[in-house]
Order: sequence, then structure tokens, then C-alpha cells
Amino acid sequence: MAVPKRKTSKARRDKRRAQHGIQAPRLQVCPNCRQPKRAHHVCPNCKTYRGRDVEPLGLQAP
Repeated sequence: MAVPKRKTSKARRDKRRAQHGIQAPRLQVCPNCRQPKRAHHVCPNCKTYRGRDVEPLGLQAP
């Protein structure tokens, strides 16, 4: 069974985890209402997606 020969130092461990930082979500402009929205999501302002009107669900999805 493979076992590490030396303990991984805190500096080496934390260098590897430096890529896990939280980033701000990327925003785009809605072509319909010109408000910022997330990419590949329904516009929260005008409720459109790819030029189509989207109706919100009447009941909660399981």
C-alpha cells in the first residue's frame, strides 16, 4: 500500500489549495431588458431566456 514518506508541510498543502478561492459570478447583459444576469440563467428582471418568455413554476420541483 502506498504511504507518503514525509508529512506534507502546511505551506505545500496551502499552496495547492490556493486555487480553491471563491470568485465573483460572471455577469452578462440581458439582451431584452439590458439588466445584468448570470450566463445560461433566466433573467431575474424580465423572466426571459434566449429570447423566449419563461413562466415560473407554479409549485416547487421535487
